[in-house]
Amino acid sequence: MKIAVIGLGYIGLPTAAVLASRQIEVIGVDVNKYTVDTINKGKIHIAEPGLGMLVHAAVNTGHLRATMKPEKADVYMVAVPTPFWGDHEPDLSFIESAVKSIAPVLTKGNLVILESTSPVNTTEKVVEWMQEIRPDLSFPEFAGDGSNVDISVAHCPERVLPGHIINELVENDRIIGGITTACAERARNIYKTFVRGDCVITDSRTAELSKIVENSFRDVNIAFANELSLVCDKLDIDVWGLIKLANRHPRVNILQPGPGVGGHCVAVDPWFVVHSAPEEAKLIRTARLVNDEKPKFVLRKILEEVSKSGKDISKLTISCLGIAFKANIDDLRESPAQEIALEVTKMGFLNCYIVEPNIEKLPNNFPVKAILSKAVEAIEKSDIIILLVDHYEFEILDTSLLLGKHLIDTRGIFA
Repeated sequence: MKIAVIGLGYIGLPTAAVLASRQIEVIGVDVNKYTVDTINKGKIHIAEPGLGMLVHAAVNTGHLRATMKPEKADVYMVAVPTPFWGDHEPDLSFIESAVKSIAPVLTKGNLVILESTSPVNTTEKVVEWMQEIRPDLSFPEFAGDGSNVDISVAHCPERVLPGHIINELVENDRIIGGITTACAERARNIYKTFVRGDCVITDSRTAELSKIVENSFRDVNIAFANELSLVCDKLDIDVWGLIKLANRHPRVNILQPGPGVGGHCVAVDPWFVVHSAPEEAKLIRTARLVNDEKPKFVLRKILEEVSKSGKDISKLTISCLGIAFKANIDDLRESPAQEIALEVTKMGFLNCYIVEPNIEKLPNNFPVKAILSKAVEAIEKSDIIILLVDHYEFEILDTSLLLGKHLIDTRGIFA
């Protein structure tokens, strides 16, 4: 069996590596030449525990190789981004491009699996895009028989946590949504080669909605915590202590607030639900707006600390601790911490230090005046410290370094 994984990012590459570790021949496809060249050297271009060892072993044994163009295979897994554009409209252009790139090399008996998180009906659009290019092949119809088609199509959304992807790819349950039941059963056979969790069969529409609903549930709960932090700030109450007390109730489990919500899933997927049912998804929309507004609150708190200092902002130095979207990873996608840090560089501070222990250089969108620095050095030189991400390196800092500094702790690790 030969499997082609289209898209070698945070989901595609770990999936390709895990499949290859099962002695399956895997072709990784990506449009980025640097990504392809790096993988073919047995190295990785993203930070994820355990991934480097898997990729190195798979490349050395010949079970994994990368290319920029799709080749003939038995199974095609599409794992490309699904961002949004404009007024939170789903952008399916990456999926469409990936699907149209594999259509010319499809042969009878192939299985195409969409892993990308998608709005409802996207998997059916995948069928339409392939049909346009390959009218010589037969494709399944939603809820049809599907047993005598040339190409089987299914949706199997990833459900992993950055920093734990390798383990969760294997241990987590998977939802297998087929255009037809027969398609789902074929896809389940592929995932059972490496998944220890249950592989539950459903239809593609339900599978699509299940993933974005999971992340919408998390977003709503985070929004409650973030809104609570605003209430506590107005009432001059310690939100961290309040949550700790409230959570002593046996049926209460309030999450921890932060500077916003980031990442390609929780910060994006709820908009797919809103797009699908705008009149019905009122709570989900409100939660998204609450979380999207939180960075503005943090920026206002910075200006309050500037005022308390009694100095002009041009005489002050600030440090932003963390710009990843969550702790202990290098992923900056949809990161509220990065958004805040970028705005800080425009506020007129004398110096602006950025501390992000998981990257080697700042993204190109940061101005030259922003200085990537180590935590201790940045704190010692700064008047204002803003903790944006609860990285392990910050949790073990000597808190005596903070004495005499203006501190804004958005994660509560110094509380």
